[in-house]
Order: sequence, then structure tokens, then C-alpha cells
Amino acid sequence: MAKELGVGIIGCGNISTTYFSLAPLFKGLKILACADLNRNAAELKAEEYGAKAQSIPELLANNEIDVIVNLTIPAAHFSVSKAILEAGKHVYSEKPLVLTLEEGEELRKVAAEKKLSVGCAPDTFLGGSHQLARKYIDEGRVGRITSGTCHVMSPGMEMWHPNPGFFFVAGGGPILDLGPYYIANLINLLGPVKRVAALTSMANKTRTITSQPLAGQTIPVETPTNIHALLEFVSGATITLSASWDVWSHRHANMELYGTEGSLYVPDPNFFGGVVEASGQNKDIEPLDDWEHPFGIANQDSPQGPRANYRTAGLADMAMALIEGRDARCSLERALHGIDVMTSILKSGEEGRFIDMTTTCTQPAALGIEEAQKLLR
Repeated sequence: MAKELGVGIIGCGNISTTYFSLAPLFKGLKILACADLNRNAAELKAEEYGAKAQSIPELLANNEIDVIVNLTIPAAHFSVSKAILEAGKHVYSEKPLVLTLEEGEELRKVAAEKKLSVGCAPDTFLGGSHQLARKYIDEGRVGRITSGTCHVMSPGMEMWHPNPGFFFVAGGGPILDLGPYYIANLINLLGPVKRVAALTSMANKTRTITSQPLAGQTIPVETPTNIHALLEFVSGATITLSASWDVWSHRHANMELYGTEGSLYVPDPNFFGGVVEASGQNKDIEPLDDWEHPFGIANQDSPQGPRANYRTAGLADMAMALIEGRDARCSLERALHGIDVMTSILKSGEEGRFIDMTTTCTQPAALGIEEAQKLLR
């Protein structure tokens, strides 16, 4: 196989800027073309980043393209990804992969028939901080993880996103939008989930947008915005996950894992970097030594200060996995298990009972310093 895969992008909205701008950091891929239902959006991105603007049918038929990145809205992920597979291209999708387990199984079937690969964001668990946490756990430094807590809570998306309506309909909500970061990292750190239970609710049936350009518009809320879930892992660990857009402020840490020999404090899985802290049986919480992982080095400015951003790492790892004939870390298997976990959480909230997983997966291979360096140009 070639040493570099031609990449196309469908969906030229906000997130596409990240893929266009960060892809040159990585080996194994080159963005050649893009498409969008809004032709002008595709042309603007193509001109800015030296790609070719095409219609969606033209992109699907482009023989130079090996893998297409699906950056459409969540409700369109399944249909677009299926069309990409049927056109004979590999797929890398933004999260969530699909909105139902049945859609995911259909993608698995088509991919198998076509002998194609499907990958899916998030790839933030490949970041230096989360891989340091993985290393610490794998080395037994806090013993066996028995329990933990995760919290991702805020007032909502309508205060900053330019077009937040889709976050509050089926396929949106904090579990399907933000849950993938937390669940992917938990799978990275602990492995697959056995069963879940949840309580779900919504504080308001409508929301008023305060961000521009739609400030003042009212949008309906059709999916739970407040979720408190319990996750039992195959390993025996039990984790509490709270995901809400009905919280103005709180003091909960993003992720804490409790082991038989100590505790581990993991930074926000929405980002690649951050400080990892741990304690032993002496209860003294100390930051872990920085291990100079290439995906933990700050490379962007943000209102909160310098930040590590290596999104597209998952796509690059998928490209190199195809070239090298190995398992991709952001694989269909793991993304589909994540969908099983998230949709089961919502189902449990509706039905008031524990839901057993019908899928499973393996932990992704750890991405150490040398492995990460091999993904960079």
C-alpha cells in the first residue's frame, strides 16, 4: 500500500478548520479535496488550505481519495458514512459515530463486505496526559482501579455556539456530544463496559440562544440535558458519570479513579493535555512528572492559556494502521461499544433499569512517546 493516503472531507463547518490545519503535522495522510452541501463553504476551505472543492458525488467518485472524513451534523453521520463505504472509501467520522446501535451494526456490515475500515473521533485519549495516566495504571502504580467519578457539566451550548439548535434534539444532548470523550478515555484506561444505569431529565423544555448570530431565538429541547449514570466495567470497576447542561457552576473534578493502592486524577478528556495527579496510601496528592509525550506539548493559545491540540491524531493513526496492517486505536469496534454505552445510558433513563451491553471491545494499544513520534512528520 502507498505510504500516504489521499483524504477528502465532507462537511466544511467549524470543525473542518481543525482537520485542515492540523493534518500537516502527521504522516500517512494528505487532504486533497472537500465538499459541503453549501458549495461556497467548500470553496472557501479549499482556497484557504490548498485543496480542491467538489460536489459530494464528485468527491465520492474521486479516485485519488482513499479515506473520507465525515464532519456533517450527528443526524447525518450514518447516511453519509454509509455512502462513503458504498463508494469504496474508508471512513473516519467525527463523534458520535451514529445515533443508534443498529446504524452502527449496519456500518460494520457494509465495511466488512467492502473490506474497508471505519474510524471515529474522539482521539483526545491519545494525548500526552491521558497516555501518562494509562501508563501509570498499566504499571500498577495505584493498584487495581475499583471505582471513580467523571463530571462534565455546564450551563449549555446556546451561550457560545453559532448554531446550537442541533445539540438539543435527538442525537444531541451532553451524553452523545460530550460523553464520547469520557467514555473513550475510560475504555482506554479500563477496558469495556458490562452494564449501565441512569437517571435523566431536562431543566427546561426550551432554550434562548444568547450567542451570535441567532441571539434571541428560542429552540426546543427534545433530549435529556441532565444525566447521572453508573457504569460497571468488565474489569469490575464502577464509575459514576454526570453529564449536564443544566449546571451553572460546580467544584467536581473531570475524572478521578480510585485504586487499591492510591488515587489518580485525570484532566479533562476533551483535551490532549493537562496535569495528571496521583496519591498513594499516604493520601498526599502530587502531580506526576511530565514525560515529554509529543501529544502533550502545548502548540496553541487559548483563553485559558497555552494548550496541546493534536486532533487528527486518530485519523493519522488510522491511516498508518491501514498502511502497516495493524489495529487502529480509534476503531469501529471501540466507537460502536461507545455508542452502545451512551444509547444504553439514555435507554436506562427512559426505562428505569440496568441495561447490559450487547457489544464489547478491547482496550486500544497504549500510545507511548516513541509510538506517537512515529505518527508525526
